[in-house]
Amino acid sequence: MSDIIHGLMQIQSKYTIREASPSDAKALLAIYAPYVTDTAVTFEYDVPSEEEFRERIENTLKKYPYLVAEVDGKPVGYCYAGVFKNRAAYNHCVETSIYVDSSYQGYGIGTALYEELEKRLRPIGILNVNACISFIDTPNEYLSNQSPEFHARRGYQTVAHFHKCGFKFGRWFDMIWMEKMIGPHD
Repeated sequence: MSDIIHGLMQIQSKYTIREASPSDAKALLAIYAPYVTDTAVTFEYDVPSEEEFRERIENTLKKYPYLVAEVDGKPVGYCYAGVFKNRAAYNHCVETSIYVDSSYQGYGIGTALYEELEKRLRPIGILNVNACISFIDTPNEYLSNQSPEFHARRGYQTVAHFHKCGFKFGRWFDMIWMEKMIGPHD
């Protein structure tokens, strides 16, 4: 058995998913910070403070799931749902976000997080999950198209493409919206 397959099996058998708490802010911020400082995956320019990140977690948990994946008790990824649009007609839709530590990508953790998120969203009446994703035609050192590809494998479809709407690292990036229906629209 190759070392890669062995490593994959070890990580897959060891990760757990649980509800986040505000006390996870420091660990989750450590996962998020490189996305801010080194990539255009997020259009955020500055890494939020630990307190601001804690407040983000608290505010999300008031209405939606916020999940953490752990390996041997260490957070290695997280995802959450948030308000899609702040109007009553959109109450069955959410925007999703997911971040996995780069050392743990490719082991199924992101898939497991999204599956658990969908499982928790259905009982609260969510039917549409939407993802706002940075996009570029030709990948560069700041952005690959790993996220759109990941979402497409999870059943998301591109429904909108906005051109040159995000400016970061002295260049323009596109943004796409992808959606997935997770329940019947009766």
